[in-house]
Amino acid sequence: MALLPRVTRAEYRGGFCLFVTFDDGTAGTVDFHRWLHGPVFEPLKDPAYFQQFFVDVETVAWPNGADIAPETLYEAARESGRAVRKPDSSRKPAAKKRSRSAR
Repeated sequence: MALLPRVTRAEYRGGFCLFVTFDDGTAGTVDFHRWLHGPVFEPLKDPAYFQQFFVDVETVAWPNGADIAPETLYEAARESGRAVRKPDSSRKPAAKKRSRSAR
């Protein structure tokens, strides 16, 4: 079973767009405008409120509890045509530490 992608970083890019980075190094600009429908998303139509986003555990969220599923954001980033995949240095094996011997 494949693991769900996790958002590790999000940066505001103007309008209703965020540049979203995932734990596998994939990153892309996502336009959230298409999801701003329904009562929970209504406050996000205010650009000042939209900019109050934060990364909450695995996805992008807002103070009123609105969020978008991380797998939905992942596909949107990939489909945007602007997605990039960067090597993830956190996935490299950790260097072994030498133990100090008693003198």
